[in-house]
Amino acid sequence: MKLATLPKEFQDALPILETIEAAGYEAYFVGGSVRDTLLGKPIHDVDIATSAFPAEIKSLFNKTVDTGIEHGTVMILDHGTGYETTTFRTESDYTDFRRPDSVSFVRSLSEDLKRRDFTVNALALTASGEVIDHFGGLDDLDNHVLRAVGEPSERFHEDALRMMRAVRFAAQLNFEIESNTQQAILDHAALLANISIERINVEFTKLLQAPAATYGILEMLKGHLNAYMSGLASSDIDLIGLAELEETAQPQDDAQAWTLLVFELGLTPDDAGIFLRNWKHSKDLIKTVQTSITLLNALRLGEVSDWELYQAGPAIQTALAVVALSELPIDGQELQVRYQALPIHSRAELAITGGDLAKNLQQKPGPLFGKILNQLEHEVVLKQIANLNSALVYRAIELMGKEKK
Repeated sequence: MKLATLPKEFQDALPILETIEAAGYEAYFVGGSVRDTLLGKPIHDVDIATSAFPAEIKSLFNKTVDTGIEHGTVMILDHGTGYETTTFRTESDYTDFRRPDSVSFVRSLSEDLKRRDFTVNALALTASGEVIDHFGGLDDLDNHVLRAVGEPSERFHEDALRMMRAVRFAAQLNFEIESNTQQAILDHAALLANISIERINVEFTKLLQAPAATYGILEMLKGHLNAYMSGLASSDIDLIGLAELEETAQPQDDAQAWTLLVFELGLTPDDAGIFLRNWKHSKDLIKTVQTSITLLNALRLGEVSDWELYQAGPAIQTALAVVALSELPIDGQELQVRYQALPIHSRAELAITGGDLAKNLQQKPGPLFGKILNQLEHEVVLKQIANLNSALVYRAIELMGKEKK
């Protein structure tokens, strides 16, 4: 197969291939960029594989960075954009099921491609547009099949994360996992226990937002992968419910994805914090999910007050997205209108500051100032007082008088 025209991303990188080939070495575009080009999808990273060894690559270019030279990867910066270029290699045993014990550089493209995970990712593309396919990847692309390269058990022993990548790719590409690959996932699911939660998190987060997330989640359950995923070992029913919700629409960002999952699991905000920290999520995402869950739980129980909407803050957008995804019988548009109509949306918008209190109350700042500002904030949100400096100063003096009694 030969492409009539290379995408611009490949055309921009052609000088790299041409320089390597002019020196007598082989060089190809490889991996996901080739797969996505053939599927008509946007290209993200352009990766290059070559028969030139790292030292040989470094001698051909003026600007390089050793991003992973022990594994044969050098970043070439000569043309502005950085291109990761990796020497053809073979790998030894994977005693930790995560990384090879050793790497050997070779001159054979075929030897390099056969260590890759799935046939659709084991394609190479020449500078002239010819597709090199040693493992039936083109047929699998045509048939929408995800198949491990060679013996699937070997691929999963090399890196157990590939089992999660299988269900993730199937969900993203809307491909069906081939039966032998499927069986190998079931047979070797326990190997996932050797993989760090951070690496699993990356794949699972992408899966939750994929177009065919329903299929991916059900395949994950079929392979019993959730038994080795933090907090999900006994959540089959909840995950099936999540899969059903994702049949018609999927979360649009990480916060929505994890809020929907936590909501479906029925976790409290405190339990959600523990769950998400175990998954090594950022403090910002954890805060967004906890705040969203607080509002969602209130909505599930009945009408929410303006103060509850205010407390949700920016997380209301995540919460309302999950309202739609979870099919709660709630008018999200009406809640959005109510939120936008609030007099203020954060403490920073309050028309009085601690400095104003110090000046007008003739007091040094202290805990009492915080208490008064909290009360003023609450009254402004509930429209019990106008958000005007003069009105707030007067009310602050009143509150101070009550505190002194």
